[in-house]
Amino acid sequence: MQANRRDVLRGIAAGVAAAALPSSAFAHDVLTDDEVRDLRMRSGVGGSVVVLATREGQIVVDSGDAESSKVVVSTLRTLGVPDGKVAVLVNTHWHRDQTGANEMLGSQATTIVGHEKTKQRLAAGWYVPADDRYEPPLPPKARPTKAFYETGSLQVGEKRVEFGYLIEAHTDGDIYVRFPDVNIVAVGDVVSPERDPVLDWFGGGWLGGRVDALKKLLEIGDASTRYVPSYGPVIGRKDVQAEHDLMLAIFDRMVVNLRLGQTADDMVKAGLLDGLPRKFEDPKKFLYDAHKGFWAHHNKLMNDIV
Repeated sequence: MQANRRDVLRGIAAGVAAAALPSSAFAHDVLTDDEVRDLRMRSGVGGSVVVLATREGQIVVDSGDAESSKVVVSTLRTLGVPDGKVAVLVNTHWHRDQTGANEMLGSQATTIVGHEKTKQRLAAGWYVPADDRYEPPLPPKARPTKAFYETGSLQVGEKRVEFGYLIEAHTDGDIYVRFPDVNIVAVGDVVSPERDPVLDWFGGGWLGGRVDALKKLLEIGDASTRYVPSYGPVIGRKDVQAEHDLMLAIFDRMVVNLRLGQTADDMVKAGLLDGLPRKFEDPKKFLYDAHKGFWAHHNKLMNDIV
């Protein structure tokens, strides 16, 4: 991580220069059935659910929220696999809008895959400071049965699926899920093409980790790779590049302002997000979460902001 951090920290001059980002950000690419072949996406059920059919059953990425579990299962039964059989369920991270229907799908899945941090969080539960509430643990059948730390892969019938850790980006348990046969990558909430990026600082996510994660997504893809976020449309490489550049610009600006001892309120009043190619619906919340994340990870940045 330290080497990546040096790439991220460009200093004051780079932060100012990065404000002039291309205005072509966030153009949306749309997948057709011919392009994705056996892969489908179901949105509007919490986070999007991505499904790839194989001879041995379906590979499902994320399970939506609990309220939509019956809709998710009903959708799976229409995709050409007998009885909607789930061979593998992969969670991109541990938030409830990605794992809410884990229990229902997990009862029929032969394997549930997730990062080790996701397995731990779902087993222990977690506190949500914004709502002052506690999320209880999920039952054993709803938790990952196959966990990993860095990278992993599975062969399911004729299809291969690959996954890798995106360190401390949206949460402390984010992963990408890559389908190499169709050149598609499911990215959870690490990419946010339409809504404000969420930095769950209490759950381990922070802006520096998000920059590194977006860089990693660019490295594992090419010009024709499609990326499927939890919310919003399927996007292409130029959209991921645009979000990377945007997050890096904000990161560099925040380093400058943190050196001045500014609070999140100070940064809002100073217009830290002004002049960027994207408007935030709630700039105060984004900067508050980003500010908290910086201090939660200050050990990685001591020489740069102190």
